Amino acid sequence: MYEDILFPFDGSDGAAEALHHAAEIANWTDGEIRLLYVADTTEYSTTRVQSDVVDGQVEHGEAVLKTATETLDTLAADYATDVVQGAPAETIVEYAEQYDYDVVVMPTQGRRGLSRYLLGSVTEKVVRLCSVPVLTARMNPDDEFAFPYERILLATDGSQSAEHAAMHGLDLATAVDATVHALSAVETSALGPDVRSESVTTAGQAAAEEAVETIANAAQRRGIDEVVRHVEKGPPAETIIDVIDREDIEAVVMGTTGRRGITRILLGSVAEKAVRSAPVPVITIQGPDEAE
Repeated sequence: MYEDILFPFDGSDGAAEALHHAAEIANWTDGEIRLLYVADTTEYSTTRVQSDVVDGQVEHGEAVLKTATETLDTLAADYATDVVQGAPAETIVEYAEQYDYDVVVMPTQGRRGLSRYLLGSVTEKVVRLCSVPVLTARMNPDDEFAFPYERILLATDGSQSAEHAAMHGLDLATAVDATVHALSAVETSALGPDVRSESVTTAGQAAAEEAVETIANAAQRRGIDEVVRHVEKGPPAETIIDVIDREDIEAVVMGTTGRRGITRILLGSVAEKAVRSAPVPVITIQGPDEAE
């Protein structure tokens, strides 16, 4: 699992630290990292059909990737490189899907500028659009993420998309022999005081318990014995962060869409907040309907 890793690299802050984590994964899986630099041809200067500008971007990309290869050489990780032209987010997605990569690894910090790899820009778009799992890592220079993960959190709202993501998380947990933490949050604050009745709360609690039990049963069928169940009240994104801190979670797996309703997992809501805030890698998975 994760033998073929795509790593879009621009040499920016956070990229080098995330590259170390990608190398750990590749070394453990006996896989290969493809370093990809996208020369942004959507910038104003390049839309004026100046071939020397485009050529200069390509040369810059090759120089940037050289620094990454030097890092991977020291980490004894297998790699290949490629420099392509296009709109960064769309090009990354097309590249990942065309060559059938197992995972795209991206930092959530990036270069300041038009072609920056920042959440809210390229990384966010890749998470939204890519049918390939995307591992985002919010890393600081002193951060160290371990692989294989020992404790993986699967966030669910009981939707088809969330269950689809959870199955991927269970496959990962099986591959690395990790303990699974299944979490569903019961949020009633968004309902307002007029409808925050005991019956609504009870229904939400029952739905959350069912969602968690679905994951636990699927884990048991895979031979995963260690499943920790979490059904908690509170805003989902904040609850995810709380469980990460409390249980020493090392990675989170979640869907990019969810149930249409109060406890949905939607990019721009819970998933986006988790990617922005989680102090551990977050692996986001598109729902089956989106990936078609």
